[in-house]
Amino acid sequence: MGNKERKSRRKVFRLWFSKRRSRADASHLSEISDDDGQDDECMNGLSVRSMDRGPCILNNELRIFVGTWNVAGRSPVGSLAVDLDEWLNLKEAADIYVLGFQEIVPLKPKTVIGAEDPTEATNWNVLIGKTLNSKYGGAWLTPMVNPITNDNYRYDQATESYTRLRSDYEIVSARGQSRTEYKLSDCVGSYKLMASKKMVGVFISVWMRRTLLKKYCVSEVKVSSVACGIMGYLGNKGSVSVSMSIGGTSFCFVAAHLASGEKKGDEGKRNRQVTEIFRRTSFPRPSEDCHKNHPLTILGHDQIFWFGDLNYRLYLEDNLARELIKKKNWSALQQFDQLGKELEDGGVLQGWQEGDIEFAPTYKYSSSNCNRYSGGLPSRAGEKQRTPAWCDRILWHGKGVKQLSYFRSESKFSDHRPVSALFSVLVEDQKCAHSSLVPFPPFSPLHNS
Repeated sequence: MGNKERKSRRKVFRLWFSKRRSRADASHLSEISDDDGQDDECMNGLSVRSMDRGPCILNNELRIFVGTWNVAGRSPVGSLAVDLDEWLNLKEAADIYVLGFQEIVPLKPKTVIGAEDPTEATNWNVLIGKTLNSKYGGAWLTPMVNPITNDNYRYDQATESYTRLRSDYEIVSARGQSRTEYKLSDCVGSYKLMASKKMVGVFISVWMRRTLLKKYCVSEVKVSSVACGIMGYLGNKGSVSVSMSIGGTSFCFVAAHLASGEKKGDEGKRNRQVTEIFRRTSFPRPSEDCHKNHPLTILGHDQIFWFGDLNYRLYLEDNLARELIKKKNWSALQQFDQLGKELEDGGVLQGWQEGDIEFAPTYKYSSSNCNRYSGGLPSRAGEKQRTPAWCDRILWHGKGVKQLSYFRSESKFSDHRPVSALFSVLVEDQKCAHSSLVPFPPFSPLHNS
């Protein structure tokens, strides 16, 4: 294209742009950057490029809800829907929900050593699906899909189905007793289950707006699990992770349950488990995989979220900790937080970030349906003496991530309180690489359905 023709087109587009801008709120315009820095222009509503040049990269905003909850071995029940609604903060809907659970089964020898039973994971997925989709319309059918049964699968956007590389997936009924052939498209609703993985009591469930599957190329959905509990390899402690790409941005979500204990030196066990999870988590590519740039490890991803019952405690005597809690002096209490020290000192979690904690410690409550911390004076018979601590945490790593909120919920379902964070993230969308003129309407993730 000659300079004269290019100038003529620019004049037309600028006239269109000025009219468009008078009608649109500039606060809704997505940030647009040019990949090659040449004369190609990206404008609101339009992406223009010469056919012989590189793609124009669009940075779109998505909202990701990340939550973690140790449910103390209790099964989900119908009345829990109220707790879930409050935890998921549905008044401020997100585009993606990433939920991590710990102890969805009791950590007994039978469950730790025995074969994996998908029943409880399926039951949780059923309840989550109903909670998310009932808010925004659309039926949610059971049996419920439990699509992740191995560590090597991919999401096929064209058919909206999961394909296992070696055999067909199985779909487990809500009760885990019968198996039926269903496609994911049979389960309708605003949110779609993208990935689900269980290891003993550690469980992760990832949900995404269906509209995003039309807007972005969602690919390379993979899972990985690392057991580093008893004797260093049993699954009572460890992590389950989900890796996926949305547009041109890779994400990794890591749900973890680390070693317990508040004795001096117990934090070292947790640090070593973090190192093991980094070292042993992998997302291998099959030989026929054409996506050669998808990361193999946790830290290879663009944006990473690490959350769970990380079990870091307070370097503080019990009575002093309780006194600061009564005063709601969270900043003073944080000076003694083990995980905060790790983040400041640049130890095993060097480069990771956490938002300001402006809520009470989440562990350990005396029992279910109780607002009193376990232990303290006067002590009660048979009650465990535990110094309250922020065991349940959410961290992140990478560019283009902004935390919008960080809070705890008040469900009394277990001896832990659920913790959640809402993030704004930037996602690269390279769809304009396939066309010389691509419509790009203003994007408001909170109001898409």
